[in-house]
Amino acid sequence: MRPINLKEYKRSGPEHLSVAERDALKAAVPSVTIEPAEGEEDAYHLTPGSTVGALDMGRLSVIIRPKLEVSRVLYLASYAMGAFKLRNDPFAFAEAPDLVAALAPAFVRAAQRAFGRGLLHGYQTEEEALYTVRGRIAFAEQVRRRFDVPLPVEVRYDDFTDDILANQLVKAAGARLGAMRIADRESRDGLRWIDATLANVSLVAFRPSDVPSVEFDRLNAHYREVVELSRLILRHATFESERGGVRASGFLIDMNVVFQEFVTRALREELGLDGHAFPADTGLRGRMPTLDEGGDISLGPDLSWWEGGDCVFVGDAKYKRTENNRATNADLYQALAYATAVDLPGATLIYAKGEAEPRKRRVRHAGKLLEVIAVDLSGEIEDLRTSIATLAKHVRSRKPSPQHQRSGRAA
Repeated sequence: MRPINLKEYKRSGPEHLSVAERDALKAAVPSVTIEPAEGEEDAYHLTPGSTVGALDMGRLSVIIRPKLEVSRVLYLASYAMGAFKLRNDPFAFAEAPDLVAALAPAFVRAAQRAFGRGLLHGYQTEEEALYTVRGRIAFAEQVRRRFDVPLPVEVRYDDFTDDILANQLVKAAGARLGAMRIADRESRDGLRWIDATLANVSLVAFRPSDVPSVEFDRLNAHYREVVELSRLILRHATFESERGGVRASGFLIDMNVVFQEFVTRALREELGLDGHAFPADTGLRGRMPTLDEGGDISLGPDLSWWEGGDCVFVGDAKYKRTENNRATNADLYQALAYATAVDLPGATLIYAKGEAEPRKRRVRHAGKLLEVIAVDLSGEIEDLRTSIATLAKHVRSRKPSPQHQRSGRAA
């Protein structure tokens, strides 16, 4: 296995790639910039974008390390999926070389804790043709399929089984991790133990774009962490493609998406709001007005707070790389459009610290206030909690007065 080690946003030295490997890498990670190296044949400078993780391509192993510590990336991604509240870091162990190496032992430990109380079971409705009656006879199906033949009998019954969604998610995630190259023997053994423990559970092929969620209550709350880690794995680790005879598969995370989802969930919890009052950008359909009166210029802010039918705060979360630690003009124009469309005094851009310095700008003639706030992702967990609390305080302070809201509705 030939390794290539890259760093988020850092240009690499010349790396030798065949045409097939080059094309497979570009197809698997479109955010990687590939530049021919001068004076060398089949050699390229590689500059990753915001996508980080591990990728196997035939005999080539590509590791893209994040700017943050690997454990912190997994913390942010897992929290964004709802695995836990803002508290001590469950990934606070020795730094791993890549995301998969860090995720595998955490996933195994979460499964051990969850299964320690016994496998979760639930009732599922089954419909079968049996030679003995169980549950209720499905008379309509019996007549339609059997006519006057008495056996077998079409029945419908509730089966108490461990083959339920929560266990299916864990099994599928374990199988996906088990198919990757994991150096740690203890993690490999743990994944085999998970598979053996869930021997009676169906192996379901969940699509990355449609990984179902599980509703939690006091009876299954102990499963939350392992289920949400499973959803994280299935969402990011089921990528597989083939280009030019080279198959690529791995675990890849887009830090832009992770940052947006982390900020959304963290603010929602800190402000004490639900998903309706503080929705993800996908939950804005039919609520966010267009920029123009004709309804042609649609808008989709990352962050918005709604009271009734009124938007009382609007903004965007930006992880992107900037120049000179300044918010880009395009981002500022976007924020101005949001504030204008919902008739608010201003809008906020939230960057990861180090990409843009905090700053306020008053828009000429319009009077809108555009603010840039930075969230420090790299400190201790307590520092991160403090940063989120400060951000939430800012968001509360930007709610317009009732007089402004009434005048906006009157207009």
